[in-house]
Amino acid sequence: MQLLPNSKRSLAAYLINMDGATDRLAAMTEKLEAAGLTAVERVSGVDGRKLDYPIAEFSELSYKLLHGRRRTPPEIGCYLSHVACARKFLESGADFALILEDDVAFEPDFVATLDAAANHPGDWDLLRLTTVSSGRKFRVRPLNGERALAIALTREKGSGAYLINRKAALWITRKLVPMRLAYDIAFDLEFLSGLKSTFVDPLPADQDTGYESQIQNDLRRFRLPRWRYFTVLPYRAYLETSRVLLRGLRLARHRLGID
Repeated sequence: MQLLPNSKRSLAAYLINMDGATDRLAAMTEKLEAAGLTAVERVSGVDGRKLDYPIAEFSELSYKLLHGRRRTPPEIGCYLSHVACARKFLESGADFALILEDDVAFEPDFVATLDAAANHPGDWDLLRLTTVSSGRKFRVRPLNGERALAIALTREKGSGAYLINRKAALWITRKLVPMRLAYDIAFDLEFLSGLKSTFVDPLPADQDTGYESQIQNDLRRFRLPRWRYFTVLPYRAYLETSRVLLRGLRLARHRLGID
């Protein structure tokens, strides 16, 4: 556990790393030390290919109907690894948890940015620090230097680095299990449960570090026939409409000084 010097909030940090991925671990250890993250716990990534299906933590039917794929072991392993981090956090005494995948690079002010965001705990339950999407971010509160807290109205993929409070951790462990979607899609739906997801803009970390994805490769073979999307497409339309409406309402409240 690490104490953030300005906000005086305690931070637990977890690094998801697959057994055997020693090159990634070595590279991340060096980057974490350089960034000033001094107390990071390695969490052994779940290998979805080694699980004995069916499992209670994965709803195969919902995954087919809502995500349009057959059982996808790499995505299941990723999902359960993030849930495991949230559970570890709830067992700790920390105020916030930083959850990291092992392909992230940090800006020099990364820890200072976390510290600044911790001074505004009412603005977020889930603080997004990376994305692999490029949707516009609407700034709502200045942080340190050029960075600000911002709200995105678009779907943002990727879960390389993010900060959560205990409310978000309970949501992840209770509401997002069993798995029905890929993790980066599921945890981008906080608005459906009344939680607040906020970005740091510009991003203080980067998930595009040149490493080959351990999840995205060869996902096409898990896709179901196109006709099966008769359930997926209406569901996605509902999600995108809800996202714009609910996050848009939150943005409007910020702009009006209500929130």
